[in-house]
Amino acid sequence: MGISKTNANVVWRNGVKGDGLLKTEVIDTKIAIPVSSGGSGNGASPMEFLLSSVTACYTGVLVSMIDLRELPVEEVTVNSEVSVNDKEFKIIHYPRLVLSNSVTEKQLELANRLFVSADKGCAVGNLLKKADVKIEVQGEISTK
Repeated sequence: MGISKTNANVVWRNGVKGDGLLKTEVIDTKIAIPVSSGGSGNGASPMEFLLSSVTACYTGVLVSMIDLRELPVEEVTVNSEVSVNDKEFKIIHYPRLVLSNSVTEKQLELANRLFVSADKGCAVGNLLKKADVKIEVQGEISTK
């Protein structure tokens, strides 16, 4: 894998109770320190960005794997949540696949295996795991 670079820029005003503007090549959004940490809460928090990053990575890998295997998937939805306490930092992905009625038993089994394979293939998730973040996947499949 070659070198991959991306840039982010933040302009912040008014201290802890203020907010900032985060810009990347594609993202242009307000950020803020959460109210629970003494901030204004008037923008996305770093934890939201971390969760969004790992969820987008997981989803992209899952969709790529589905396409490569030409599975009859009509919809992919991934909800994720993060929980942090003194003992553990944990992310749970809840992917849901809606398959067409023409799905075979073999394709159904493959789709179930892809939930875990996508987790293993997600570079952002793998970096977080190196930092002792626990990542779980609880997938669901239905047919249309």
